[in-house]
Parts: sequence; structure tokens; C-alpha cells
Amino acid sequence: MTELAVPAPVPSPLLGRHEALGARIVEFAGWLMPVQYAGILEEHRAVRSAAGLFDLSHMGELVVEGPEAGQALAAALVTDPPALAVGRAQYSMICAPDGGILDDLIVYRLAEDRFMVVANASNARTVSDALAERLDGFGAVLDDRSLATGLVAVQGPRSIDILQPLASVDLAHIRYYGIAEGVVAGIPALIARTGYTGEDGFELFVDVDRAGEAWDVALEAGRRHGLVPVGLGARDTLRLEAGMPLYGNELDRATTPFEAGLGRVVKLSKPGDFTGRTALEKVAADGVRRRLVGLVLRGRGIARHGYPVLDADGPTGVVTSGTMSPSLGSAIAMAYVAPGHTEPGTMLDVEIRGVRVSAEVVPLPFYRRPA
Repeated sequence: MTELAVPAPVPSPLLGRHEALGARIVEFAGWLMPVQYAGILEEHRAVRSAAGLFDLSHMGELVVEGPEAGQALAAALVTDPPALAVGRAQYSMICAPDGGILDDLIVYRLAEDRFMVVANASNARTVSDALAERLDGFGAVLDDRSLATGLVAVQGPRSIDILQPLASVDLAHIRYYGIAEGVVAGIPALIARTGYTGEDGFELFVDVDRAGEAWDVALEAGRRHGLVPVGLGARDTLRLEAGMPLYGNELDRATTPFEAGLGRVVKLSKPGDFTGRTALEKVAADGVRRRLVGLVLRGRGIARHGYPVLDADGPTGVVTSGTMSPSLGSAIAMAYVAPGHTEPGTMLDVEIRGVRVSAEVVPLPFYRRPA
């Protein structure tokens, strides 16, 4: 029997730069990416106090354009992209007919008839294929720009100080979840005020051949402001503190947006049909069988993905993500639990290597940046 060849991981277009900076490289979602440089704790704290530079070139960028691009996306996704003003963005999801989540996305409206959908690296092909199928019959075409696009991000309270001297547009005028076309250090870019850290920051979409220039310029300009390069490890602790879900942990094909506490994303009031509407209407009416909550451990130990969550009678849920929070100094986790255990202040246990450790249900997010 002939074994199927496993595709080799795709190197980030910035891989050589990461290696020169001493990064530890790992395979992630089919890509070779940096997991850490100086260390996760140091990188995490730099983003919270100053700024961090991220390579996000593994993400998928899918451009949908045409006179019916908005209508097509409204039929394909759970949100209502035609309601977006030009230059604005929305958090969205693409679901299967049964309501399960295929991926969570950000949709940017670049022009009246042009949108960019950003998908997770692990699901970029799935999303591209699904959109191509769902756009059929509409006056819209899909251009998968994933391998042609480089994406670097500056995140943290000093991000605007670092990027404004390099930018051709007034970054203060780009609202949160906004996007503008401009030039950064002579490099044409789409500049989005979005991120995955819980801090203010900007994501720069550039031609892949100029991603290295964008990285170098941002790194050099940011040094005097305390900016450091940040890998996937700190990206995960930052997003967890901010209560942001990760596909494959909090979100998957067997989970609906309502279970994840993201029912607000599903626009059941929008006109027309969309994939998953019937199933999601039923969930909205009947309620969920489990719900995502935040946990703070009150005993010693760190909850990890897959650890059981228990009440007095036994198992009631499972941990999806957990870490020792650098910002809070305590162990935190997100977990799915039975609907009766979602009230903040509810005491549960997490089983850690056979030992029950007390954990308190708390509201998400765990961390909010100072106003």
C-alpha cells in the first residue's frame, strides 16, 4: 500500500530573520514559525507594557470582489458583511449546515464591491474551498491571496508611537476594527487596527516580497520604545488573558457560536438565507448543552487542554486552554461546562494529574487593557 506524502511545512517568508534573532522554530498549522525568542514571559510582558512585533504571514487572506460580493458573503457567513461601511471590519464565522464552526474570521470591507476575509492558517484551505463553492451563482469572484501576502503586526500601548512616523495616514483616525490603505516606510500596505492580544495595535498587510522590509523597519523603529519580536508562545498567553478563542481549542467543527458565548456574532435578523441558519435558529431557541467559561484556579497547578472539569457529582466539562497568567499572577483557563455551572463565583474542580484542584468561574476576559 502506497503511503500518501505529507506536505512539507511552508517556511514563513521571514524565517531567515527569525533564525538570525535566535528564535526557536516549530511547525504550526503547516508552517515553520517562531514560537519564542528571548522567552515567552519576557515577550508577553513587553506587549503589555510597550510593544511586540509579530509575524502572521501564515494567516489566510481571501479577497472577494464583484457587484454581489456583499450578498455572497452574507449567504456564506453568519454575520452581515453588507452592513459594514467601507474601511470597517467585523469578527465573523463560517459555519457548516449543522451550525458547527469551520473557522472564525475577520472580514474587512475595502471598497463597495471588495472585501478581504482573513482565515486561520490551519483552516485557510477549508475556508477558501467553502467560499468558492458558496459564491457560485453570485456576481462575485474569490482571489486567494494567502501566499502572495505578508502580514506583520505591532501590538501594545506604544504601537502608534512606533508606526505613526513611518505611516502616510493618520493612524489615530483608524478606529478599532478599521482598515485603511496607505504606505508604511515606503511600502504599500493595508493598515488594520486589529489584533489578537487584547492590546491596541496594527496589522500590516503587504506584498509578500516586501514583508521582510516591513519587519526590519518596524523592528528598528520600535527598539527605543521597548518593542521586541514575539513568537507563537506569547501570542497564545496574550490571547488567552484577553479571552479570545483559538480554533482547535475553544472552537471546532463540533461547536456552535452560541456554545462559545459568541451568539452575538450570528445575525439571525439579516435578510435572506445563509449556511447554517436553520440549525443555529434551533440552538438559539432551544439553548445549549454546554457553554464556554473562564476559570481561575484557587489551588496549586495549571489547567491544560483536555483536563476534566468536575462538580460534586463528577465530570461536568473540559478545559480548552490554560496557562499561568503573566499579567494576573494566577493560573487561568477556559473550559466548556454544563449550562448550570456558568454563573461567576461558581466553584468547580479541575483534575490535574489525578488531583482535584479548586477553580472559580469568572467572567471573560481575564484581562482588559487600561482605558
